[in-house]
Amino acid sequence: MAPDQIPRLDEINNRIRQCFTDKDLAREKALRACRESIRHSANAIRAVHRRDYDASREVLKLDQAILREAGGVLAGYGDLLNSGFMHDAQKEYAEANITLALVTGAELPAPEELSVGYAAYLNGMGEAVGELRRFLLDSLRAGDYSPCETLLSNMDDIYQVLVTMDFPDAITYGLRRTTDVTRGILEKTRGDLTLAIREKEIELTLSKLNSGLKEHQP
Repeated sequence: MAPDQIPRLDEINNRIRQCFTDKDLAREKALRACRESIRHSANAIRAVHRRDYDASREVLKLDQAILREAGGVLAGYGDLLNSGFMHDAQKEYAEANITLALVTGAELPAPEELSVGYAAYLNGMGEAVGELRRFLLDSLRAGDYSPCETLLSNMDDIYQVLVTMDFPDAITYGLRRTTDVTRGILEKTRGDLTLAIREKEIELTLSKLNSGLKEHQP
């Protein structure tokens, strides 16, 4: 005769199984939302580089709603709410918002206003430096030097903040590596801008000399 089953085993098993089922469904739904959010963030940044700032703002509004939906789905699952895919989506969203703000001269949005974690915000800020470099170089190619000094100063300000965040990667989600990359981008951009300004000064000097020579020709 088989022994009786452990009391309450089926009850506990069913409860755990249902919890895992619900959690898996929530994860899949949030994962799809985060992938969509990342696509929107990329589109918002592309709109910034096209100088279509209104379009960027509209895309980011949709992005915000998607991230809020994902957060709501995971509200009862704290470990998933702090998972890598949520962090990545928040990071990309923060990067897009920070890039748009700094390029347009708007007020820098705080992480609380964006509803993103601090680590995601700082990593997004670091990655925004690469987008600022791209915008700066595009401006130079177009012969527009007016935003370049401000953009370079913004990049430097961001680096000075990131370099002070000396905490374990488990807390900052790898911010140290982002900071190292930021430093390299900053130094390269400073060199590129310095060279471009000097070349422009030489061109102006030569132009003045040529004009002076023409005036003194008989």
